[in-house]
Amino acid sequence: MSGLGEYLSQSAAVLEATIACDLAAPVEAAVDAIVAALTARRPLLVCGNGGSAADALHIAGELVGRFLAARKAYNVIALPANPAIVTAWGNDHGFDSVYARQVEAHGAPGAVLLAISTSGDSPNIVRAAEQARAEAMTVVALTGAGGGALARHADILIAVPATATPMIQQVHVCLYHYLCQCIEARLAGA
Repeated sequence: MSGLGEYLSQSAAVLEATIACDLAAPVEAAVDAIVAALTARRPLLVCGNGGSAADALHIAGELVGRFLAARKAYNVIALPANPAIVTAWGNDHGFDSVYARQVEAHGAPGAVLLAISTSGDSPNIVRAAEQARAEAMTVVALTGAGGGALARHADILIAVPATATPMIQQVHVCLYHYLCQCIEARLAGA
């Protein structure tokens, strides 16, 4: 097992690689899409599995509650947040469509799906993106290197240049905190 210093150095290296690959354009495009949706009173739907499900909850908490500014609540729904829906639909119809079903329920033209998957290959996340496209929504994918199958269904791909799940997730936290900061600043300024 490596020491703390080595682990933090690995984390820093992934952050440096992310800086070098210049994700500014897709991140700005994601901010634009989310701000446009929320301004038009369309929802931001967020989904992920495992740690990425926790990230979806975290993002919704920051945007429904507050990130840095006292302001009105934003229409953000974390799709993993309702265990009755997730377990009932998953049990009766399969876990692969549990988020697609919720996108069908809550999605609308002009809304945004923020789909989080470190591999980009989670079937339920890919199917949610497919459903979002069918609903004329914008799909923002937050992934690891390459974006996996999810990349084909994304309007905006934000792919961290790493393959180790913990390292990708550490950068995801930085990226979505930055998204929250920019969304809040733009909407609060409006």
